[in-house]
Amino acid sequence: MNGSIIYYVGPTPAKPGEIIGSAGPTTSYRMDAYTPKLLDAGLRGMIGKGKRDKDTVDAMKRNSAVYFGAIGGAGALLANTIKKSEVIAYGDLGAEAIHKLEVENFPAVVVIDCEGNCLYETGRKKYIAFRGAQ
Repeated sequence: MNGSIIYYVGPTPAKPGEIIGSAGPTTSYRMDAYTPKLLDAGLRGMIGKGKRDKDTVDAMKRNSAVYFGAIGGAGALLANTIKKSEVIAYGDLGAEAIHKLEVENFPAVVVIDCEGNCLYETGRKKYIAFRGAQ
């Protein structure tokens, strides 16, 4: 776990000759009950979509971790950035197994930084201020 990044993804099964099927992000808050313990164990980042709860953000700040947002609905595009996929646990679950992925040029943006700043909040405030100034 130390130094790793988790991608919250439920890929579709790979077609013959492909590394992985469509691999778009899934909603991350469903993992928030477990995330602080993972962060305390050395997890450095997460990739997914959606907000995170306060305990998770506090654990991110405590552990200097970040949360990246990936574009929902772009699973086929994101799958093209995955260069290698290796099942490391729960292989009997097929596409839902835990995979170790090697990616190249994976498009993601920092949504929550290691200081707890959240783009979902700051971006909305900037948009509201911009709209109010017009």
